[in-house]
Amino acid sequence: MTGKWESDAVKQCAVMFLNPVRAKTAHPSAMRAVGFVVHEFVEWPDDDLAVRDYHVVVVHLRGIEVAPMLAARLRAKPHFDRRVLIALVPAGAPHPGRRAAEASGFDEVINECCDSRHLTTRILRGLRARPELKCRLPPVPRRSAA
Repeated sequence: MTGKWESDAVKQCAVMFLNPVRAKTAHPSAMRAVGFVVHEFVEWPDDDLAVRDYHVVVVHLRGIEVAPMLAARLRAKPHFDRRVLIALVPAGAPHPGRRAAEASGFDEVINECCDSRHLTTRILRGLRARPELKCRLPPVPRRSAA
């Protein structure tokens, strides 16, 4: 066969942004500006196959206490595989809770008030470590010299 398998196709990087807190945040629009496809959800979609469309899952949490169990549950979901999983938590979240969340399955635990560039950098670092996810960002248009 000379054609590529569908699973070999490289897609634009997509982010599932779970925001059960329903807090306004600039992160989704900043990620779109960089070139990510971002879909926002209040809760996990009913269709477990939906996760296949995303390379990254970002979860905005109200508190760090639920993070370890949530990470374990998300990692155990069908079709989740090795997707990048990031938690946005309140700035005052204690370090032991952050470590427990990372040990339970979150790749990164980041302050919700962090700069969006910091979040996108962490996402890109996670994607670079997982070439099997096969996603890319569109080229950034160059500005012409005046």
